[in-house]
Amino acid sequence: MLLRTPLYETHQRLGAKLVDFGGWEMPLHYGSQVDEHHAVRRHAGMFDVSHMCTMEVVGSQAKDFLHLVLANNVSKLKTHGRALYSCMLNEHGGVVDDLIVYHFDDTTFRLVVNAGTAQKDIAWLNAIIAREKFSVVLTPRNDVAMIAVQGPAARQAVWKVLPDSHAATVELKPFNSTTVDGIFIARTGYTGEDGFEIILPATRAAEFWMQLQNAGVKPCGLGARDTLRLEAGMNLYGQDMDDETTPLESNLAWTIDMSTDRKFMGRAALETAPTRQLVGLVPLGAGILRGHQAVQTTKGNGEITSGSFSPTLNMSIAFTRVPAGVAIGDMVQAEVRGKWLDCRVTKFPFVRNGQSLI
Repeated sequence: MLLRTPLYETHQRLGAKLVDFGGWEMPLHYGSQVDEHHAVRRHAGMFDVSHMCTMEVVGSQAKDFLHLVLANNVSKLKTHGRALYSCMLNEHGGVVDDLIVYHFDDTTFRLVVNAGTAQKDIAWLNAIIAREKFSVVLTPRNDVAMIAVQGPAARQAVWKVLPDSHAATVELKPFNSTTVDGIFIARTGYTGEDGFEIILPATRAAEFWMQLQNAGVKPCGLGARDTLRLEAGMNLYGQDMDDETTPLESNLAWTIDMSTDRKFMGRAALETAPTRQLVGLVPLGAGILRGHQAVQTTKGNGEITSGSFSPTLNMSIAFTRVPAGVAIGDMVQAEVRGKWLDCRVTKFPFVRNGQSLI
């Protein structure tokens, strides 16, 4: 049986097309994926992301534990509510998962990990706690829901629904968070637009969702979420990275902190220069780029990891893993429906603040 979020009945009432997403019954769209995409780029949209796993890491050695299991460095988090993005790596440098970690104090952190990897992550982390005998307790929060409100008018909509949040968040910088009236508000997101990711008690989720909709925020599904993150150059776990690929092969070198002698899992594997890289790709002719399509370059073969039609750009875009040495601007070919389509290698992101960067 598929798992359901606290907003499942709300999605049903709104006529969402529900699909199996990593074992969760989630909305793909509410009628038009393209309209939902444009709503986020032009005004405000909201996503039920309650399937993602929120967990607390608490204990006298919480910071030391996260120093070991994360490739990024939580010592960068100096103030309450500060956040950073990181990968967890295995001994070979492969990505166990990517996540956001929030700092409350040096003994209390919050992790938000992917839905499809949550149980794997929990088992992985608990095994390390037991093996290394860390004084840490990992607690999944099954009592909360999570709603992402994204777009140029997203914050104003939240302030309309939660007037008390205005003073606390109007000066909140990206990758910072605060709590207002029992609602956790983080200025983070997965669309390339401004907005908030909000964690609140599951019992309050449905009412809050409808209040946001009444404030002009458009319900959006997984389809729009995917095209938005593609345009923004944001990886999807299981497609653009996994246990067999390192951050260096996934355009995530910026998430690795090797500026100190801190020993973290997978560090040794990152000392060797990668032979592959993840780059952007746009076609020069008609054709839609999709995941798993073959790519030919002068440096060797590659493969598209994610690809789709970009509503903002009105063309196809893709991420592709190709040999090291392939440069931005190079011409390559992708196999589309049995034919080789000329494409140009680009950098990420494709879109920022609703404007084309290619």
